[in-house]
Amino acid sequence: MKAVITVVGVDKVGIIAKVSNLLAEKNVNILDITQTIMDNLFTMIMYTNIEKMKGEFSALADALEKLGEEMGVQILITHEDIYRSMHRI
Repeated sequence: MKAVITVVGVDKVGIIAKVSNLLAEKNVNILDITQTIMDNLFTMIMYTNIEKMKGEFSALADALEKLGEEMGVQILITHEDIYRSMHRI
């Protein structure tokens, strides 16, 4: 099972490290990552494998949201199936 994590907010030191550390604690594997900074606005998309994650998906989503609030960025996680369903004709 895969999930997409998006992070958006004002750029600051440690965003990638903090998100990556949380995912490692939850046993979530990062398969691919892209990030860019546009006029001091940080954006990142992570493609992850959540098959062996510790705990429930909702708990991970809550932990990411809380981390985002602490850092002043928005962090959202969405099941890959949702994206695939949205783009199905």
